[in-house]
Amino acid sequence: MRSGGGMASSLARFNNHDAQEFSMTKVLLLGLGRWGVNHLRNLNAMPVELYVAEVDSKRLEPARKLGLPDARLTTNYKDWVSKVDCVVVVTPAQTHFPICKEFLEAGKDVFVEKPITLISNEAQKLTDLAAKHKRILQVGHIFRFDPASQWLRDAIHAGQFGRVQILRSNFSGFKRPRNDSGVMFADAIHFVDLFNYFMGKTPARVFAVTQDFLGRGMEDASLLSLEYKGDRGVTWATVETNYFLPGKFREVTVIGSELSAVCDYNVSQYKIKTFANRHVKEGNDFKAIEGTLHQVESPPEEPLLAELRAFVDSVQTRKAPRANGAAGVDSVRVLEAALESAKTGRTVELK
Repeated sequence: MRSGGGMASSLARFNNHDAQEFSMTKVLLLGLGRWGVNHLRNLNAMPVELYVAEVDSKRLEPARKLGLPDARLTTNYKDWVSKVDCVVVVTPAQTHFPICKEFLEAGKDVFVEKPITLISNEAQKLTDLAAKHKRILQVGHIFRFDPASQWLRDAIHAGQFGRVQILRSNFSGFKRPRNDSGVMFADAIHFVDLFNYFMGKTPARVFAVTQDFLGRGMEDASLLSLEYKGDRGVTWATVETNYFLPGKFREVTVIGSELSAVCDYNVSQYKIKTFANRHVKEGNDFKAIEGTLHQVESPPEEPLLAELRAFVDSVQTRKAPRANGAAGVDSVRVLEAALESAKTGRTVELK
């Protein structure tokens, strides 16, 4: 999903977008771990004044190789709290709350990678702080910025699917587990947030089962069942995640009464296939009618570049982010309910 296939065209579009408007923005990138280096690559290609902080001095080497001067590199981010306009926080999840709080209280705009925090009341405190200080707070819910996600959301809201009956997703693959959280906060949160975005609400009920196969004290496999309530009935959603399934799966299925779609986020361009399948009642029976299959072309834009562009745009224009603090709070609340459900074996209702 995070391939750089469309990088050149994406950067061309960015550079044609009134680069002068962004040229004076001073951005601090905080953290150069596995995902932080991807932020570095994208931010370095944007017309911003980039600073980088990383506690491990050896990890600053990629920034030097990209040509950033030593005067903009540090192992102590506090050196630049007062000097920058905004910060991009790509650090372990446990550090998000104190770091974001410090920058928001200093009057700086904040982009923080998901999860916003590991506890919903801390996420709410950050959201309230951003409102109090009139600061931008954007959460790194990257799937909201994939053009395929936008197409699906627009089609859902336009009624093309009819009544959305089922949302199904799989975010799995054989890889190294994260150390700062279990698989739900590491991976399931992506499609939990995406389904909240599609439906425009949080689920009313959450049920989850998890396993800790590696014995780390954190789940490494999970299956979430979410129920969204609407005027036309219940939409049932499932999110499957684990670190064991051979291959790499980033799939979402939307099943409606009039149309269904399968979206493979690993594909660079033709991610979505739609099926005009319907069940039609005839007397006491139902017929399953298979309709036309169509492929939907998605612009080859890198979602990480798109969300960082959106953040800088919000810093400049004060426009509310697509993935704001409230979205971060909602996703954490759902996962807290999922953890409670997995512990008790009961369905948890969200208020």
